Amino acid sequence: MNAITGLGVIIDEARLSDSATVAELDAWVLAHPNSTPFHRPGWVMGVEAGTGQKAKMLVARLFGKDIVGLLPLTSIRSALFGRALVSSGFAVDGGILTTDRKAGTALADAAWIMAERLGCDTLELRGGETPRGASWQEKADAYLGFSRALSADDEAELKAVPKRHRAEIRKGIGNDLTFEMGRDKRLRDIHYRLYAHSVHNLGTPVFPRALFDQVMDRFGDDADIAMVSKDGVPLSAVISLYHRGACMPYWHGAAGGARAMRSNEFLYFSLMRAARERGCTIFDFGRSKVGTGPAAWKKTWGFEGEPLGYHLRTAPGKETRDVNPLSPQYRRKVELWKKLPEPIANLIGPHIARGLG
Repeated sequence: MNAITGLGVIIDEARLSDSATVAELDAWVLAHPNSTPFHRPGWVMGVEAGTGQKAKMLVARLFGKDIVGLLPLTSIRSALFGRALVSSGFAVDGGILTTDRKAGTALADAAWIMAERLGCDTLELRGGETPRGASWQEKADAYLGFSRALSADDEAELKAVPKRHRAEIRKGIGNDLTFEMGRDKRLRDIHYRLYAHSVHNLGTPVFPRALFDQVMDRFGDDADIAMVSKDGVPLSAVISLYHRGACMPYWHGAAGGARAMRSNEFLYFSLMRAARERGCTIFDFGRSKVGTGPAAWKKTWGFEGEPLGYHLRTAPGKETRDVNPLSPQYRRKVELWKKLPEPIANLIGPHIARGLG
């Protein structure tokens, strides 16, 4: 794809197989104040390697030289859920990122041309700049984002939490739990086991283990695992991403005894301390679906939920792809999935989940 607009902006598809191109794009993303981890080439490339869904990256250059915008995309194909082009796939954010407003319209148009060429009826932009035109619909009622500044120290962090939940954190601190961080195979094994258990309880299929490994490998020191245990027994674990001074705990899992031991409270409170020591200034709890328990729980930490703006474009006469497990069409399937024996769910779940994105 190579499109030249009348504004001097050239849109091209990046060659992600070229290491020099990837390094150039990554440096541009890391320098952009509005970027997220999900704009990085390593994200879409990790998703491709971990799920088989194809990575794409549209790049806008002014007169073919300086980068003025980009759009990371995942081409998702699923026999159960259809086809969609998503920015970014398996992410809570992404979307159009520019330094020149003219580039935004050009990227949105080029993405739709790509969606049509790939046979995708739906193009979904999660976050980023709002695309222009009547063909786009905004979906701002499904997800909330939770982010706030880290406090100066542990005591100030506790005071930032409403009183009732502050007591829960103190209980976790008093339970003689162990906190550790790392990136090795042992922690990856523990995290995946706990994550698979948690999502089974929610009634959704687990993502492939390779997705977590591939993203962590590409992010290097910008991703790690925090884990809490009691007397050597793992209770809670989370993979966090680090980006421009923000710590984002992203993929979380917990054992059955986690709630009684308040290990999740201890996990996140300890992670906030570790993030401060790392030099982070922002703690980003990520997104949660409106009206769910996780959204309510994050509010008990003193985080205010901000609606996340998702923008969709659908081919005329086609239905917009919907993979939200809270949708009425999936309620019975979710309940049935919960009743599956966990080993069976974990065996077949990755084959289904790689088509969700």
